[in-house]
Amino acid sequence: MKLLNTYIDHTLLKPTATKNDIIKLCNEAMEHQFFSVCVNSCYVPLAKAQLKNSNVKVCSVIGFPLGSMSTQAKVDEAKSALKSGADEIDMVINSGFLKSKDFDAVWKDIEAVKKIMPQKVLKVILETCYLEELEIIKASELAIQSGADFIKTSTGFGTGGATIKDVKLMQKVANKQVKIKASGGIKDTKTALEYIRLGVERLGTSSGIAIVTGKSTIETNY
Repeated sequence: MKLLNTYIDHTLLKPTATKNDIIKLCNEAMEHQFFSVCVNSCYVPLAKAQLKNSNVKVCSVIGFPLGSMSTQAKVDEAKSALKSGADEIDMVINSGFLKSKDFDAVWKDIEAVKKIMPQKVLKVILETCYLEELEIIKASELAIQSGADFIKTSTGFGTGGATIKDVKLMQKVANKQVKIKASGGIKDTKTALEYIRLGVERLGTSSGIAIVTGKSTIETNY
């Protein structure tokens, strides 16, 4: 197993997050050598500047947290984030299209984003808390078909986060073709290790410091 800190996307996505909060996030990520910081797209330039002399990557969410904006809006947001220095993109799937069984619209939405970033890592957030088992399977299939590098469980802003059951289901569909990112509700070392032992390649959490130090953390969904 790799070092625990190298699995973590150190995350701050609250709408009230200030510039100082993002600077603090970046400093924490450098101190603990997390894989990346994960921020809203407006903060990509700030995060990139703060991390310029480090190995910590910048991950930007797009279409966050609902996933229900137009495909063009997602593409434009992704372009802006990449231009500003994002190394990875976490995009939210269009759950409404999925539940409407408009599968062409779902995969075209993802494919349009991947098309502009062929050499960069794209993670597709399924928001599993809103999906039935068959929908999780279908969403995973569509994301893989559309070129996703990771399928990811949750935004942390829905009604629930990652579960062992959902991750196992996603893994069966992925069949090692793509990687899995678990996010939402991962707040302690024990939980983090459970997911890693399952084969999860990345953890999205705002509790990264608590996870790597074993200390308690404030209550948060992410």
